Amino acid sequence: MTTTRETRPYDVADLSSLGFWESTASEREKTFADLRAHRPITWHSPAEGRLMDDPNDQGFWAVVRHADLVEVTRRHDDFISGEGIVFDSVPPELLDAAQGFIAMDPPRHTQVRRLLVSAFTPKQMKRIEDNVVANARRIVDEIAAKGQVDFVREVAMLVPMHNIFDMMGVPEEHRLALAKTSETIGSYRDLPGNDPTEVVRVLTESLIGFQVIASELVNQRRTNPTDDLITSLVQAEVDGEKLSDADIMSFFSLLMVAGNDTTRQSTAHGLQALTDFPEQRAWLMEDIDGRMTSAVEEIVRWATPIMTFRRTAARDCELGGQQITAGDKVILFYASANWDTEVFEHPGRLDLARTPNKHISFGGGGIHHCLGNQLARRQLAATFKELLTRLPDIRSTGEQVYGAGNFFHTVASMPATFTPEAVR
Repeated sequence: MTTTRETRPYDVADLSSLGFWESTASEREKTFADLRAHRPITWHSPAEGRLMDDPNDQGFWAVVRHADLVEVTRRHDDFISGEGIVFDSVPPELLDAAQGFIAMDPPRHTQVRRLLVSAFTPKQMKRIEDNVVANARRIVDEIAAKGQVDFVREVAMLVPMHNIFDMMGVPEEHRLALAKTSETIGSYRDLPGNDPTEVVRVLTESLIGFQVIASELVNQRRTNPTDDLITSLVQAEVDGEKLSDADIMSFFSLLMVAGNDTTRQSTAHGLQALTDFPEQRAWLMEDIDGRMTSAVEEIVRWATPIMTFRRTAARDCELGGQQITAGDKVILFYASANWDTEVFEHPGRLDLARTPNKHISFGGGGIHHCLGNQLARRQLAATFKELLTRLPDIRSTGEQVYGAGNFFHTVASMPATFTPEAVR
């Protein structure tokens, strides 16, 4: 008898429950390690807490090994992104607005990505670099005399917020509202009650708010160009093609959420790692300029700020000996692949000198490799250099609060202490 979605047995491992994602990363890793060793590609029941009922959602394939994840990422004709990139089946009206060009497939994805890349001109990159360094200094200036902070609220959250708002040319009067909206969207799994209807309503209203502001900025830059990225996006042209207003607004929303959350989580997890592994901090401080590049790579591996990414099978095909059916959800578990002992020696140990470091925190290669990876690296390097040189004993203390979502590796709160910097 041919096995179908409806008749396939679900694996005994729990990757679907809210309880699994509410557990600690180390507890989840025990499950991932067992799967990597014995059952690297497995079929699981639909994830709990879905946003909408989808009769076609009979479950998902879990891809937990590094090599298999890279293979799926590079087989973009077999495993597509256009059906969405998260566990949930997302209402069509939210898909484009919420997930942007990363939820597109060729040829449209190719066209939009080329236009977006063209907007990052050398002049823009120099301006962005200058702002990243200045904002790292600004953030440390604001906390240096305090001695105790919520590291997430007063540092990690502000790093990407200031940089992305400066980069996009967002006026001050919009920044606070956009920051709050971005946080709401990024942590929708943690909304009180987690009622699917209410969550969809909140997400819809939040995305409309993004688009209203983005539309206003696009219209302003068409008539009054400035030196910000919105202007570059409006003016971008490749082979006679230009970005539509909808493309720009979608990219704006993507940056506000994914661009904010990935760097925010990496910064918070990075401080926790440097607290837990003081010998690695000491090693870094012996030559912070020379060693920061490899340190950032390891912090990003350790953090794995995006834990999962979804693809959808475009056709019947084979993966790792398993027969995949067209329409099946295929979930890439980055949080597992970055701990794969076939690729990383002692992955549970922070090693800031790790070389090579083939982490997949920015994707496994292929056409969907993270467009903002260099910006994320620059932000982390500038922030940790400023923090560790000016507040050398800063450390995480007390009880950290983590999110329970299955997409972002969220740190909601993290107390930190340090010796206040002398008044300059």
